[in-house]
Amino acid sequence: MARTVTAEGIVKKRGRRVTAQQVAPYVFVSPFVVSFLVFLVYPLYQAFLLSFQQLIPFTQYADWVGLDNYRRVVADPMFRIALWNVARYAFWTCVILIPVPMLLAFIVNSKMTRFKNLLRSMYFIPVLTSTVIAGIVFQHMFSSEPTGAFNELLGIFGIAPVRWLMQGNTAMFALVIIAVWRWLGVNMIYFLAGLNNIPTEIYESAEVDGATGLKKFWHITMPMLKPITIFVLTISITAGFSMFNEAFVYWGVMSPNNIGLTIVIMIYRAAFQLNDFGYAATLGVSLFVIVLVANLIQLKFMGLFREE
Repeated sequence: MARTVTAEGIVKKRGRRVTAQQVAPYVFVSPFVVSFLVFLVYPLYQAFLLSFQQLIPFTQYADWVGLDNYRRVVADPMFRIALWNVARYAFWTCVILIPVPMLLAFIVNSKMTRFKNLLRSMYFIPVLTSTVIAGIVFQHMFSSEPTGAFNELLGIFGIAPVRWLMQGNTAMFALVIIAVWRWLGVNMIYFLAGLNNIPTEIYESAEVDGATGLKKFWHITMPMLKPITIFVLTISITAGFSMFNEAFVYWGVMSPNNIGLTIVIMIYRAAFQLNDFGYAATLGVSLFVIVLVANLIQLKFMGLFREE
């Protein structure tokens, strides 16, 4: 018996074929979606839920306390000190780690610069170094003793030794220095990637019109690097407010007069020293909201939400 092929059968086959093609992209992105849900959304949901509870240590029982933990955060003077510390740290790291890497990337990418690959490697090496090892080295360099590297440098100019890690302003300087040393090369690589996507014809047209290197940098490079700048600024703000490693290797969880206290250190102390997991979760949710608001403000300022 001859097989009858109807128009309806053809439509169904074509429909199944189109459906398979539509499903294929979702199959490829599913590992990312699953990872995002499991490792970000679910922990955030659990932290938000735990922030309204008071967990009884070493048990599975928890008391619902409502907004009491959030009232504790608002009234906690240590939280205000930690917030002020990380806000200053984020500000200074953004001030340095945005324009300086951009300028260095422009110089390294210049046709007149030699040994470009060597320079890229030299700037990128610090990020491969362990934060703990780097922190120990910088801790000795910032030693209050006259034999400390920075105090020896000051001694050349006849300046008395400074207690770097015992005072607020010098402690912040020490934190920013290690951050700049570690992340300068990474940000430069980001900007180099952006520079490589700028068409050379734009620079050539500017040179024909008599534009100098500074004018090309100001009127061409900076506007074309705006997406990269927004990205680097976003991750810098996030890293600044969530800073932990640098302060921990300098002082541990206790610093003199809380000059190295950060919100993440407060979370660590609340969870693993005081077993107050509800308050630790509240601090984590508060940090998430602060970082989110700070980034939304900078995105608004950078014109990301502006209609072209």
